[in-house]
Amino acid sequence: MEWLLGLLGGVIGGGIGGARSPFGPFAHGLIGAVGGGITGAIIEASTGSGLDFGQILAQVAGGGAVGALFSAVLGLATRSRGGAAKPRAGAAR
Repeated sequence: MEWLLGLLGGVIGGGIGGARSPFGPFAHGLIGAVGGGITGAIIEASTGSGLDFGQILAQVAGGGAVGALFSAVLGLATRSRGGAAKPRAGAAR
């Protein structure tokens, strides 16, 4: 059950990390949720059960950090080969 906190942190971290991306915060929030859920499960397995303030903080912060990291990896993977990000439709040149 505690992995849900990591999932929530991942959604927030991924959404913030991908706010200016062509995919938008929804897609990055989804990627962040995957990373945060995995991180939450790992933290839960390594620390045992029971929720206290420190574990809640670790779940949300760990999920948010990994969610933002997954979001950044998605952004880097979708860049064009020239090194510049693909422009959005209707963006000024």
